[in-house]
Amino acid sequence: MVKYPALPVSRKAEIVIQFIKAVDDHLNDFLAGRVDKMYELKEIAAIVCLHPVHLSKVIKEETGHHACYFYEQRILVEAKRLLADPNLTIKEIAHRLDYDVSNFTKFFKRFMTITPSAYRKSIEKDE
Repeated sequence: MVKYPALPVSRKAEIVIQFIKAVDDHLNDFLAGRVDKMYELKEIAAIVCLHPVHLSKVIKEETGHHACYFYEQRILVEAKRLLADPNLTIKEIAHRLDYDVSNFTKFFKRFMTITPSAYRKSIEKDE
């Protein structure tokens, strides 16, 4: 029996995969202290060797979400993970994620509909 090679992924799908990997790698590096600032979309686009406008257009067409959605979702995952550690203050968590406390609270509440402190209390209660 002849084995055929897997069908190639479309270029647009490949771009989405590369973008999400670049975001994950960057946030891992940032949180580990290997880079000292959060990159903007144009810097992530440079990593995957694409123009930011083209990258944004492809991401939106392929996923239905803007490129920053994936960045924000990954930051939210990290925020929840850090909030589960009762030894970290919300201020420390905000700074680790490159926010001031006020903007971190607004960011978190926009996605979770509760403040970081209310989220922390809810997970403590569930344990």
